Amino acid sequence: MDAPSSLMAALQGAFGPAGPVLLAGLLGLALIAIALPGMLKRREDPLDKLKRESSTRAPRTDQSKALRTSDYSDKLQRFAQFLEPAKAEEMSAARLKMMQAGYRGRNAVRSYHAAQFVLGLSLLVIGVLWVLLTSEGEMDTQELLLKGMLPGVLGYYAPVYWVQRRIQMRREEMINGFPDSLDMMLVCVEAGQSLDQSIIRVAKEIRAGYPALGEEFEIVAQEIKAGKERAQVMRDLGERSGVPDIASFVTTMVQSATFGTSIAEALRIYAAEMRDKRVMRAEEKANVLPTKLTLGTMLFTVPPLMIILIGPSIYGIVTTLGSLR
Repeated sequence: MDAPSSLMAALQGAFGPAGPVLLAGLLGLALIAIALPGMLKRREDPLDKLKRESSTRAPRTDQSKALRTSDYSDKLQRFAQFLEPAKAEEMSAARLKMMQAGYRGRNAVRSYHAAQFVLGLSLLVIGVLWVLLTSEGEMDTQELLLKGMLPGVLGYYAPVYWVQRRIQMRREEMINGFPDSLDMMLVCVEAGQSLDQSIIRVAKEIRAGYPALGEEFEIVAQEIKAGKERAQVMRDLGERSGVPDIASFVTTMVQSATFGTSIAEALRIYAAEMRDKRVMRAEEKANVLPTKLTLGTMLFTVPPLMIILIGPSIYGIVTTLGSLR
């Protein structure tokens, strides 16, 4: 018998079938305990610290809130190289994904990966302990690993599912509320307001029914007030929302401003098109509904109908055969 087989046999003899899993968990905890002090004592680059302090500088009125935010960021800053993608393209994609989910904080990506790590590790430990405490008799090592690692896998992918669900919900909300916002914007423009003033008005009015869309328009209004170029602000809106209708609207507005055409006319045509698309989406859902109801109709209608139609005949046949016997 070779050394690994004898070691496995000794572990199973000492701790039962969970011996290899217990050894792997102890080795993992030991490696984390060895590496954690080095990561915590790692000195931060002075230039990075200066940039972070200058970017997170808050007004004097919100000083307590700023201090709490900086303390939280300092805790995660030590693990930034483990919680953030190293490549700039991956980091930009991760930030865009978090913004589409509604998380616009500077540490959103870092917090997202920290949640994955904490949930995955904690649920993995809980799963292993639960298997060790509830296992009775002999258990295969493969089955033991599967049952112990399943909670950790679920905990790791829970933030992924949550973010994807948030993105889907926000997109559906924007798609449903975008035609109404265009109608409101058209009314404001035709009343004599500029496009910037109409966006501010729409952001205030649409927030009650569609908070995600109102938040996006409010960001556009704030960026325009800050002096950012309007074309770039509109392009950022189309990229940030991830909705094709809004991206097409952005292209229309940019082209209208570039070629000097009437913004009110462009809004009128595009708002009518968006209303038609909303009606088409409703008709599509209505046409799909009978197909979805077919299975339920067959399950809950056909069996009772067959019992009513064929049941008396079957009962008569059984009774006749019983009397002949």
